[in-house]
Amino acid sequence: MKTLVCTQPGKFDYQTSTVPKVELGFSLLKIKRVGICGTDLHAFEGTQPFFNYPRILGHEIAATIAETTANGFNVGDAVTIIPYFNCGNCIACNNDKPNCCTQINVCGVHIDGAMQEYITVPNYCLVQGNGLSYEELALVEPLAIGAHAVSKAKVKNNEFVLVIGAGPIGIGIMEFAKIAGAQVIAMDVNADRLEFCKAQLKIPFVINAATENVKEELATITNNNMPTVVIDATGSLNAINTGFEYMAHGATYVLVGLQKEVIQFSHPEFHKREGTLMSSRNATRADFEHVLNCMKNKLIKPTTYITHNVDFSAVATQFELWLQPETKVIKAMIHFE
Repeated sequence: MKTLVCTQPGKFDYQTSTVPKVELGFSLLKIKRVGICGTDLHAFEGTQPFFNYPRILGHEIAATIAETTANGFNVGDAVTIIPYFNCGNCIACNNDKPNCCTQINVCGVHIDGAMQEYITVPNYCLVQGNGLSYEELALVEPLAIGAHAVSKAKVKNNEFVLVIGAGPIGIGIMEFAKIAGAQVIAMDVNADRLEFCKAQLKIPFVINAATENVKEELATITNNNMPTVVIDATGSLNAINTGFEYMAHGATYVLVGLQKEVIQFSHPEFHKREGTLMSSRNATRADFEHVLNCMKNKLIKPTTYITHNVDFSAVATQFELWLQPETKVIKAMIHFE
């Protein structure tokens, strides 16, 4: 079978390998779609902090079962997966937080992922397709990231939620904040993405941080109170550090984007607000189920995020282009047939 290996930052290599054998407790999947995530792009750039090379990327997966030992699943079933393989016995796993397992192996990050024709995965990570299309199934995981962040923030009806970053993860956060009843404010430096938020997602408030006074705009929108939830989905050090300045008194700041460097903020300013700072890592099965239910009930139309489609054989030549703003990528989708 053909695999696509990121051998070092900035370099892909197509290789040939044998189809893996299925062990007890595992299933063999035939890959149908793989969505490209910011994690993949950062890995290609060499800026992903949990990454070693060579590595096969890809964790946003739609597949069919080629062989399985899992109860309740059959050959030919369309599935996606929860790509965070956990140990099941650490302090996090024992406290129902497998998404931050101390020994976690994220498919396509810590271990090889889905940019190959077949892959074996643990049975416990399988998620039934429930009649959704391959494109929809490949988008469940990034949306679950957004659903998890909103759940962590305990977003309430009618509160102002500022989402910094209008990429695929930020868009998912906005969608689930809206479903939770929030008044969502989208912020980015990319005018095209902000226009997408207005036109496609019906986000009521957008701020271009490159051209507008962010604090003034936030004060106007929130009646001088500022947002009670701020969520960063950029991973930009400057954006993360600046985000502390946008918090209302009593606000919660959730970091979804990941940064290699040390974040810095004014303790007195944070302390006087009695602010809450938290990280949101990966997602749980409950988040995946929430996403699937929202898709089935047409509360989300995630296929509108797909701006680029590419055949698996062309990924190596196209991938670097998706790092360039002028290509206007929101979500690229790899097809294996």
